[in-house]
Amino acid sequence: MAEAQIILSHSRKSGIVAIASGEQYPWAHTTLAESGFQRADDGVWHLPANGTKTTVVDLVTRAQRHRTSVHTSSRRFIGDAARDLARILPGQWHASVEIYSHPTWQEDLVPWIWDSGELGRAVQNERIPYAAVLTDTVQGTTLLFIERPGHQLDYLVGAFAPEGLEEGYADPHAPHGIVLPPFPGRAAQALTARYLPAYEQAVHARRTAAITAALGDIRSEHHTWQAMNAAGRYSDATPMSAAALGAATELFLDNAWRRFLTVVDHAPTLLDRCRPASSPWPYDATALSRLADAVIDAEALLDEIVHGGSVPEQERRARAWPAIETWLTDGPTFLRQARISAPHRRPTLSVTAPARPLTAARPAHRGP
Repeated sequence: MAEAQIILSHSRKSGIVAIASGEQYPWAHTTLAESGFQRADDGVWHLPANGTKTTVVDLVTRAQRHRTSVHTSSRRFIGDAARDLARILPGQWHASVEIYSHPTWQEDLVPWIWDSGELGRAVQNERIPYAAVLTDTVQGTTLLFIERPGHQLDYLVGAFAPEGLEEGYADPHAPHGIVLPPFPGRAAQALTARYLPAYEQAVHARRTAAITAALGDIRSEHHTWQAMNAAGRYSDATPMSAAALGAATELFLDNAWRRFLTVVDHAPTLLDRCRPASSPWPYDATALSRLADAVIDAEALLDEIVHGGSVPEQERRARAWPAIETWLTDGPTFLRQARISAPHRRPTLSVTAPARPLTAARPAHRGP
């Protein structure tokens, strides 16, 4: 493959558009600029309506002088495809284009892609010079939408790691991205009926696992602290002074608060889904109420720390511990309720969109 390439496609709105790719992509930029193309903020090059009468032959001739190859895509512009899909999906979705001109830019996607299927493998192993990002502006879900490598028509879609649960690479809870057909109606149906429910269930499972891990770490450290406090000795039996025990207590409380922030981040959504009355343990409602109150107290403390000025460390420790202790006590009750609770379903398509061909932004467009 040439060190610099220009990929041409057709946009319903802009006509001929071009994307520069390759380790020496600036050569392609020079070729496009000399040919009368103008680059938009998203990195896509367009021929202005009142611009020069550049032909493909002219572009190829200039490209040869700059050691750049020119390729014509058999697909419509991916921005058009993504916007067609976004308009049909229920809710409020926004589509943007991202350009990964240099191959290393594509590598920036790998830690953020939350996918255990074909999309994740493609991002790691196939050259993807451009993609589209679909964002649910209400719920915050962000999807990566790419042309399926090795296929003429299909697309692949999968998710970025959800907010607060970043670094999704190799996560066992990651959903499988799916193949979408080149028809916006059918693609939207596949997303709403198959992928988004699986995605929401995966987020639910990952949030539950994050809280489980945080409480497990706090509980383990609490047991260690209790043993030291009771014995007045370190774990290697060395005697502890009163000052050392006080320092160990402060260290434990500080670590517990940091870990408990995971609970504060993710528990409210999961608590909202718990329905103890319809579960095998209807009497869990009382414990869940205590847990919800504890999260509210912790949220108030965190808000005061972040926005209300400095909270003295001793005060923060004293106020945080009751909430943490409540979760250590009643956390198992929450976890059994959370594990049988289902995410709230998203709205589905109200009508079947016409099966017409699709026509046609984590790491954003980069480069000069």
